[in-house]
Amino acid sequence: MANNLLAGKKGIIFGALNEDSIAWKVAEKAHEQGAEFILTNAPVAMRMGSMGDLAEKTNSEMVSADATSIEDIENLIKVATDKFGKLDFILHSIGMSVNVRKGIHYTHSNHDYYMKAMDVSAISFHKVMKVAMEKDAMNEWGSILALSYIAAQRVFPDYNDMADAKSLLESIARNFGYHFGAQKKVRVNTISQSPTPTTAGSGVKGFDSFSRYADDNSPLGNATSESCADYCITLFSDFTRYVTMQNLFHDGGFSYTGLSHEVMDKYAK
Repeated sequence: MANNLLAGKKGIIFGALNEDSIAWKVAEKAHEQGAEFILTNAPVAMRMGSMGDLAEKTNSEMVSADATSIEDIENLIKVATDKFGKLDFILHSIGMSVNVRKGIHYTHSNHDYYMKAMDVSAISFHKVMKVAMEKDAMNEWGSILALSYIAAQRVFPDYNDMADAKSLLESIARNFGYHFGAQKKVRVNTISQSPTPTTAGSGVKGFDSFSRYADDNSPLGNATSESCADYCITLFSDFTRYVTMQNLFHDGGFSYTGLSHEVMDKYAK
């Protein structure tokens, strides 16, 4: 239901690959709520995905950018600010692990691949905010979000080096969030989402098993990608002006549930 929560707001959305992407859902919801934005992804992702359909649906411009490249980010920010003036929101919905893709066990990680995962999945967030701050690209009370997962705090053995990347991502949000808030009154947060069958998430070994477990162990069940998009919209809006430097769990209560009755009953059998 459209309430124009983002009427007049401008932004950038990273990571909409296809209809399974959380970023795709966020773009649809942001458009419904009155926002304008630029869609961006890495060149290879833009060739593989169907972002053109989303751009047409939301009347958005697409700009190719490798989020690990300062030069690409600078160009993206310039295009966005030339088009919109200062920005009100940025969504970082990016994650990639070559070790996961190649099925390399965490304890045998190829460290070149490991560093690539850190750069793409976490350090890119720092790079985006660094450029946005240096270029004074954000309006006061703007909102910057990244998507995380509870493997940053708990062990999921097959989540591999992405767990380390999410830990780093959340630390960057806290540390950069302090400086962005103090200097520019911009808020920075991460959302720790339920297991969600995106292209990246589904590639993790055992995804279906721990997704079912999370659903069974959450009093509200797993949060969908669409409901995550709704949550993102609230954090882009003016109703959350004083929320910053937080890792916000959006997981149906999984993060604070030890064992549900449903899980206990399965073991009792």
